[in-house]
Amino acid sequence: MIDANALRKGVTFTIDNDLYKVLDYHHHKPGRGLATIRVKALNIRTGSIIDKTFSSSEKVEDVRLDYHNAQYLYSDGTHFHFMDTETYEQPAIAAAIIGDAANFLTENLEIKLTFYENEVLDIDLPTSVELEVVRADPAVRGDTATGVNKKVETQTGLEVSVPAFIEAGDVIKVDTRNGEYITRV
Repeated sequence: MIDANALRKGVTFTIDNDLYKVLDYHHHKPGRGLATIRVKALNIRTGSIIDKTFSSSEKVEDVRLDYHNAQYLYSDGTHFHFMDTETYEQPAIAAAIIGDAANFLTENLEIKLTFYENEVLDIDLPTSVELEVVRADPAVRGDTATGVNKKVETQTGLEVSVPAFIEAGDVIKVDTRNGEYITRV
């Protein structure tokens, strides 16, 4: 158990057997009386966001999360399969947990899995990945005076806005935080 005063951005705790991660924290001390702690927290299992107010004397149960380095193997449509690089176990993670991160997963990509009591909660991608362009519209001649961009499709199905000189078959580096083009590799 930890004091509500110890809640800060990124801290994970439980209330009524639900896991929450603090997104925003505000300590409010009125002129009289006890201080209050207001947090905006993300329910890790459902994805819903709650606003919760604690008095400074309340306690919450903190949780210990485990992190394992893993390598992406393949997807069978409903689950994504990974291999723990230390134990060689191969957890299968539901597509709902992976979400939009599936657009950045390529074979043998090194990622970090977040576990709570042998349950996978989240995956952490590297900040950038290299993806091959499989479809690119041809550049229009004469549109090079200004920084003209075009949409291309990568091997994972992700559509990225890139400069006009990128062609099908090129490998590009993409930022996993916002899905934007960084550079040609």
